[in-house]
Amino acid sequence: MKLELYYFGDCPSYKRALKNVREALRLEGLPEDVALIRVESEADAQEKRFIGSPTIRIHGVDVEGAVAEEKGYGYACRVYADNGKSAGWPSIEKIREALADRKEA
Repeated sequence: MKLELYYFGDCPSYKRALKNVREALRLEGLPEDVALIRVESEADAQEKRFIGSPTIRIHGVDVEGAVAEEKGYGYACRVYADNGKSAGWPSIEKIREALADRKEA
């Protein structure tokens, strides 16, 4: 399973996102291997298709699905919506759903 977490250091939300990703992987019985990819600038954000910090991709597809790319790319913090709430990271449940959707990819 190829799982990548893109982030920049000034946005602390990636730490909680990483914790949620590792917990979701553990609950799914998968290795807790996550590639951490630092984004350094606006130009780097465009090159890496960075939706915002944190961006999580499973087999190259955003955790919110391909539709998330329609938001555009930028060097900024990201907000996730889940069950009427918003946070700077996706929930463990949302990550588990994305893992299940992309297990065979």
